[in-house]
Amino acid sequence: MARKIIIDTDPGQDDAVAILMALASPADFDILGIVAVAGNVGLAQNARNALKVVELAGRKDIAVYAGCERPMRRTLVTAEHVHGETGLDGPDLPVPKLQIEDQHGVDFIIETLLAHEAGTVTLATLGPLTNVAMAMIKEPRIIPRIQEIVMMGGGYFEGGNITPVAEFNIYVDPDAADVVLRSGVPIAMLPLDVTHMILSTPERLAKIRGLGNKAGEAVYRMLSFSERFDLNKYGSTGAPLHDPCVIAYMLKPELFEGRHINVVIETSSELTVGMTVADYWGVTGRVKNVTYLRSGNAEGFYELLTERLSRLP
Repeated sequence: MARKIIIDTDPGQDDAVAILMALASPADFDILGIVAVAGNVGLAQNARNALKVVELAGRKDIAVYAGCERPMRRTLVTAEHVHGETGLDGPDLPVPKLQIEDQHGVDFIIETLLAHEAGTVTLATLGPLTNVAMAMIKEPRIIPRIQEIVMMGGGYFEGGNITPVAEFNIYVDPDAADVVLRSGVPIAMLPLDVTHMILSTPERLAKIRGLGNKAGEAVYRMLSFSERFDLNKYGSTGAPLHDPCVIAYMLKPELFEGRHINVVIETSSELTVGMTVADYWGVTGRVKNVTYLRSGNAEGFYELLTERLSRLP
């Protein structure tokens, strides 16, 4: 039976690839909706980007909602320096014909979790956790109904990518991340420690482009654009690919390794705000609340990604 999921996202080239991967897997995922959040760029543009990706995949049956336009307590930080002014620079995707749903994304999350049997809906989060935290605060009854949250965020052994210690998704709204990690919901975290192993090398991108379909060409152009920043920053053979690890983990968890640990979010320190403090070695005795994935099989990941993209128009 296909796993029921809600995708919460701030597309972003890597978000777009993750969404395409999920949309290409209808036997595995029953996508109940996609909810945009402010992050890589502003909310309105992120929502438009989600519509573009849905249309690129030929999945016009998927509804897109707009959620929160700013973090819970802080000024929004965006990442046009990585993703371009549109957040999805690279391919020339047409203006979407589909429309954003009228319902607020937070209310959609609440309504959907209350409508479905408890423990049957997973939240796949690819951006800041503002929408999810606000849903939990507005309607606490949803918390025990969530099957799992599978999230891209955080980093410990690799440090941060927006500050020396903070990963972008957590840094944008650390207060929301704190709410979610304290909720008691089962959480699987795909941090920078994993995604920095999943490099989009020229050879891997060439295979995706070689699929010869619109989706493959779009992904090639997306990642060729966004990786220029990380290639310059890290000097590696390819750029990390972050958000698709969430979808890959749900499809083939055996591609990843980690352990169940305690993770808390730093929300107050001037130097380390947004840090995911991962007690990987169990030195604190704090309650374990996160399945923290530390490593991933890059070859297996790109084989899976390429195969799924081949299914799309």
